[in-house]
Amino acid sequence: MTTGPASDVGSESPVERAFAAALTPRRERTRERLLDAAYAVFAQHGIHGASIEAVCEAAGFTRGAFYSNFSSKEELFLALAERAMRRQLGALEEITRNLEPEVVRCGAVNPDAISTILSVMVPDPGDARQWALMRAELELLAMRDPDVGRPFLAQEEMIRTELGAAIARILDDFGLRFTIDQRTAVDLLLSTYESSARAAVTAGQAVGQDGDAAPGTAVLSQLVNLLMTTTD
Repeated sequence: MTTGPASDVGSESPVERAFAAALTPRRERTRERLLDAAYAVFAQHGIHGASIEAVCEAAGFTRGAFYSNFSSKEELFLALAERAMRRQLGALEEITRNLEPEVVRCGAVNPDAISTILSVMVPDPGDARQWALMRAELELLAMRDPDVGRPFLAQEEMIRTELGAAIARILDDFGLRFTIDQRTAVDLLLSTYESSARAAVTAGQAVGQDGDAAPGTAVLSQLVNLLMTTTD
């Protein structure tokens, strides 16, 4: 996940809509500053190593301001992850609006188009590396703690549903469709994407580098062309 420009892409959940309606502009700014600060603190110390006090200090707020917006640092991270995913959805739809029709050649998706999309969705390898590390921490925490696992799974379901709808719209614009049911296709694409990002981090660390969590295009390109076909 990356932190690109904000976007209104994707429908919000009922909880989000109710919460957004209750936000004053001032409170919304406070929430955004807490999210920005949390990303910096989590990136430096990890979820376990970061404290609420450190997040508040980085944002310039008190614990009271924190707890008026979030019940825990785990809830804060889930909100941060969802914001990042929504921004990625926005970047995905924006870049595909500007792709040339030749993105589909002889019934297959041009690998160069996939590279272009990934370069926009993952513009900063260092940022991608931090998200890969933080997501791995959150997944482990979700598996160990049901109170984290339940909202984590609910968020995953919502994100995958929205991503599937966005990809389906994009495919339709280019005269393509999934060869299998939409949800299974999205699960396969996300699993491959995330696995590739983790492998990139691990490979970089193994040779003493920071790691470039930008997924490669070779496997993704093959998978895309297995999962998609023309509507003709």
